[in-house]
Amino acid sequence: MLRHIRISVRSTRGMVDATSLLLGLEGLEVRGVSRQVDRVRVVDVVTADPDAARCPDCRMISTSVKDHTVTRPRDIRYGDDPIMLRWNKTRYRCGNLECARATFTESIPQVPPRRRTTTRLRTQIGRDVGEAARSVVEVAAGSGVSWPTAHAAFVEHADQVLGAPQPVQVLGIDETRRGKPRWVRDSDGRRWVRVDPWDTGFVDLGGDQGLLGQVEGRTSKAVTDWLSAQSQEFRDQISHVVIDPSAAYAAAVTDTLPDAQVVVDHFHLVKLANDTVTAVRRRVSFDAHGRRGRKQDPEWANRRRLLSARQRLSHRPFAKMWNALIDNDPTGQILTAYIAKEELRQLLSAARDGADDAEIGYRLYRFYTWCADADIPEITRLATTIETWWPAILAFLRTGLTNARTEGYNRLVKQVKRVACGFRNTENSRRRIRFHCTRAQRASIQHFHC
Repeated sequence: MLRHIRISVRSTRGMVDATSLLLGLEGLEVRGVSRQVDRVRVVDVVTADPDAARCPDCRMISTSVKDHTVTRPRDIRYGDDPIMLRWNKTRYRCGNLECARATFTESIPQVPPRRRTTTRLRTQIGRDVGEAARSVVEVAAGSGVSWPTAHAAFVEHADQVLGAPQPVQVLGIDETRRGKPRWVRDSDGRRWVRVDPWDTGFVDLGGDQGLLGQVEGRTSKAVTDWLSAQSQEFRDQISHVVIDPSAAYAAAVTDTLPDAQVVVDHFHLVKLANDTVTAVRRRVSFDAHGRRGRKQDPEWANRRRLLSARQRLSHRPFAKMWNALIDNDPTGQILTAYIAKEELRQLLSAARDGADDAEIGYRLYRFYTWCADADIPEITRLATTIETWWPAILAFLRTGLTNARTEGYNRLVKQVKRVACGFRNTENSRRRIRFHCTRAQRASIQHFHC
């Protein structure tokens, strides 16, 4: 049997109240504290809440004691040494003859019936798992509970915090990879099929609700199903939807939200222009040398400068790149693609410059004219893409809306997945991700109430 080292607790009422206040569990009163040889501090508590003697069904206070029992609910840690609560509880008989419950045991809000953990411990576990994006295994080990207990505590805490999305004005839609691609057999079992798992996220870009939800896949049907599941008020409130140049997303938004304006994120348009420059550079290099580019080739040595914005290059590196390509690319296609990319960047910068429609039309004319005169397949394809998405691009130039916040939440999504080492249950994955991506909203609400 373990030896107990008794710590003196004065029997005065003030010292007992002070110790109970230090413990901080409302409804419980500390009667004594002892320390075992393994440095575990045992805190003996009794019930101090008069409502604990009420029957859970009929709410009548009982004075008929049946027997006593002792439970040991787990609580938060205090310092390095663990603490064990020893709660001396009373079991009552219900005095109401019409009540179906014969007996009941004392319970308080901090320790509900049939709970082996305190409410504040479960709340702390929920915050550690959700807000700090820590793994359930790590939090469970630090709190001295099992994985199912820690996960159930997080689910309970998340369900209390997370609710249905509120109406938004600006909605952001983007995809993120859920896992590694894998190969599986098709329905007939005859051939292998590549499965590339993706999730589509919906973000409040005009408010502070963060990530509103996720669905599996990045198809038009996935977006349509999520939007259809929301209320009519939610759909009517949306005025702009910011997406990547994705035909599937655009079709879903057009069908489900006919009054909403589609806006294309400019970052992906610049990426398309950079990809055009890279494609032209690789083709010209292969035509000239019959191989891929090498470090002695000027077009390969200047590949980073070709992708940089003109205003980010000082005069010397820009002149070095320009002269090298003039001397070594007799076709002039690489610099032509570079100028087309810069013309597109100049067009997109109209949103930052606050240009009017006349200036936007002038910059668009310059871009189209340069692409038409170049007569290069890659540049023509870029101009065709801009023409296809022009209404959505014009909406960006007038509003300046981007998907930058959505991309930021994608980083948080990847962080949660990385910490959890992957998810096998999609419901658990979406709950963890959404909880972690709504921290700013909860922080602002708590600050407002304070």
